[in-house]
Amino acid sequence: MDTFTPATELAAAIARREVSPVELLEQCLDQVDRLNPALNAVIWRNDEEARATAKAAADAVAKGEELGPFTGVPLPIKDLTAVAGWPVTYGSWAAAGDINDEDELVVAGLRRAGFTLTDRTNTPELGPIPATENLRYGITRNPWNREYTPGGSSGGAGAAVASGMFPLAHANDGGGSIRIPASCTGLVGLKASRARVPAIVPGWMGASVEGVLTHTVSDSAAVLDQICGPDPLSWYNAPAPDRPFADEVGADPGRLRVALLTRAPLDLPVAEAPRQAVARAGTTLEQLGHHVESVDFELFPLEAMASFLPIMNSSFGDYSDVDFTKMEPHNLANYAAGQAVDSITFVRSFGELQRISRRIVARWGQDFDLLVTPTLTIEPPRAGAILTQAHANPTEMPADVLAMGAFTAPFNLSGQPAISLPLHQSESGLPVGVQLIGGPFQEALLVRVAAQLEQADPWIGRRPPLGPT
Repeated sequence: MDTFTPATELAAAIARREVSPVELLEQCLDQVDRLNPALNAVIWRNDEEARATAKAAADAVAKGEELGPFTGVPLPIKDLTAVAGWPVTYGSWAAAGDINDEDELVVAGLRRAGFTLTDRTNTPELGPIPATENLRYGITRNPWNREYTPGGSSGGAGAAVASGMFPLAHANDGGGSIRIPASCTGLVGLKASRARVPAIVPGWMGASVEGVLTHTVSDSAAVLDQICGPDPLSWYNAPAPDRPFADEVGADPGRLRVALLTRAPLDLPVAEAPRQAVARAGTTLEQLGHHVESVDFELFPLEAMASFLPIMNSSFGDYSDVDFTKMEPHNLANYAAGQAVDSITFVRSFGELQRISRRIVARWGQDFDLLVTPTLTIEPPRAGAILTQAHANPTEMPADVLAMGAFTAPFNLSGQPAISLPLHQSESGLPVGVQLIGGPFQEALLVRVAAQLEQADPWIGRRPPLGPT
């Protein structure tokens, strides 16, 4: 077994005493030593604390104690999320890097599951752009080709997993930040439904969701079981699943009405490789017995973007430990725009988004059961290109930002579950993801169909051609 082995398999081997948590952690840290100088996925390390945690896990296994389902499996945390006893800098010089005094709820869930929490992964400053590059830590690069971005905002996590530094990594998704790096780096990225994974304060009015990046559907499902609710202290909760999501892997989804959509929101152009990826998924789904047809409709109207921007820009007020005068130019512009949003505009925008969302979600169960789209409209841009664009024109959204998030962001707003699968590769050798979107709270259906596709058109053996570092 190595660091590309799925986390569920590693955890089972640890429980059988075939693999030591200490040895597994050392493999991961060795991979970070070897690969991170070229990829810049990891920006903070806690090796000694992690070693102590791994040693405690090894002792618990040896004593036959009751174990969490992922006891001894190393997992890094993205530098946007609070971990008790760790600093958080949000990828920004504007943050003081104060030590957090409590875990975010997803981190608490990961601890309960038995993970060995180690290292922080890179993110764009405060997370609003889909490429992992900032002035504090620099550019994170794609293991498949270091000239390109691994996406964002969880691109550090994606690069760390795709390169084999870790078997999986924590991530979060407010507009595509799990699914975009999953597509760029050849991983599985599941964004759960709104309120499925509890948070102390749900980001972006609940549009932002916590999760992981993994190599397999079964890993994503099994981790979701460990971090999902219910949370009795929360204002709202997703309905409880009928059974564990891990049990949905291999379950029969039945014959579904599957719609293929390659018309991008705002009528943005869609490159050939993403179109090919959707066609490939459609052919496989048809072979699996589903009814598949292409559809053409407006997924995300322009007025939805106009309503979302005031909410997104106002969210900078969530950061109480940031010196806003030290932010990067594009975030300074976003912050200023947020400061200019009055309360009436905010409330009206929020209400309008809910009305638009109802129109989007109504299609599921009526016109089709499952929607399949490209994850991105384009292949990954060059590393550093988006940050350069953002700083050159801080008040304008770079074209590549729209192109990367066009198919993902609508389902943060609607709150629907969506998963990106690494079914395809472009002629350049870069991974190309396909996105599956379920109806409200239908993660179980997504897991069933995603597992079908994984078995019929497997990707687990693909690894990036990592050259000299």
